[in-house]
Amino acid sequence: MSSEIVIGIDLGGTHVRAGAFTSNGEMLAVQETPIEAARGPEPGLRRIQNLIEAIWNASGAKMLLGIGVGSTGPIDPIHGMINNPFTLPGWENVPISAWLRNAFDVPVALENDADVAALGEYWRGAGQSIQRLYAVTVGTGVGTALILDGQIYRGMDGLHPEGGHVILDPSGPPCYCGAHGCWESLCAGPAIARQARQADLHHSILLEMAGGDVEKIDARLVAEAARLGDPPACAIIDKTAHYFSLGIINVIHSITPEMIVLGGGVMKSADLFLPHLSKAIAAHSIMIPAHRVRIAPAQLGNYAGLYGAAYTIWSTIK
Repeated sequence: MSSEIVIGIDLGGTHVRAGAFTSNGEMLAVQETPIEAARGPEPGLRRIQNLIEAIWNASGAKMLLGIGVGSTGPIDPIHGMINNPFTLPGWENVPISAWLRNAFDVPVALENDADVAALGEYWRGAGQSIQRLYAVTVGTGVGTALILDGQIYRGMDGLHPEGGHVILDPSGPPCYCGAHGCWESLCAGPAIARQARQADLHHSILLEMAGGDVEKIDARLVAEAARLGDPPACAIIDKTAHYFSLGIINVIHSITPEMIVLGGGVMKSADLFLPHLSKAIAAHSIMIPAHRVRIAPAQLGNYAGLYGAAYTIWSTIK
């Protein structure tokens, strides 16, 4: 049992998860709890504090060396602030880093959840030893992150670039970001579900799978129906895969990473997307050797953010 740990936090819109990690990346304990963000930032911060205490105790470690936090954004990593009323209602100008430093008297790092997921894959997942690693996480949104030589790439003022809001089709559906046809509004789980609910589902097994209730259709059901050959579901997956492939091609041409790691709930059905992506890459390898970019599934699943959050601390003290 390690005497020293770092705790990684993965804060989402509905749940917060915490894990205790040794310096070599062994996860000693993990727990999660609903965040209940609508109750306000202070109750949520106390809930996170209690979760950290529980994980510390469960790990059996004597010393806590630091806390890394990966949070759904927008965030301000420089000042340790969460500014996200979109998925954490009421959480604006929330000084989470200062709160946790005061509570535990240890260093605290705050990063975007997509960045820490990418760091996790770099540290102990599919991207180990990869110096130019790009991660795309497709779930309720489309999160992207670039890891260069083991470091998070940051924009001006330390901002996290929002690759998920790159515009792929200006005539496409609207997004809360203010654009139409961005990667997220075309390919995220809710986008897939929206297309299915708006489709003609007469004689479709997709509607049967949802018990006749169109509102129960989600991206997972669409993927399952597509595997069974359901025409509407197949058409939706094909359209989504087309736009998804355009997004990946844009990444390859603008960044040329060594590897692109695909994660998130929608990418659990990556086998439905990869044939489209392979064709797109083959068709766009004239200017650069796009075919040499490795496409790999994420290996750490729902724990990638925990690993990466912990690594933000371990990487500074090892």
